[in-house]
Amino acid sequence: MREPKKPIPGTVIFDGEQAMKGYALNTMCYSFNDEANRQAFVADEDAYCARYGLTPVQREAIRSRNVLQLIAAGGNAYYLAKFAGILGLDMQDIGAQQTGMTRAQFQQKLLDAAR
Repeated sequence: MREPKKPIPGTVIFDGEQAMKGYALNTMCYSFNDEANRQAFVADEDAYCARYGLTPVQREAIRSRNVLQLIAAGGNAYYLAKFAGILGLDMQDIGAQQTGMTRAQFQQKLLDAAR
């Protein structure tokens, strides 16, 4: 028998339940590996999201560009990086959002941790 999950405050654990919840979102983000799909998303975001069957919560998180909401809606950081790339964001931008810091503050935190 499995032990119950131990919560980590402020963290969404990407487990089987989250994977199922975010399947459509992550599948859509994976599709952004193809340039034509990135262009189709930029051309008509609503139609592209509808094509993958995103939930209203996922759609609103896409609309607001809120990475934390996307993670809560089942998004996996590695797939979400594909979406962030369309917006010209990278993993440091995502890390800054996750920690409530500016990009510069987050970069400094990384540099300080490396010392």
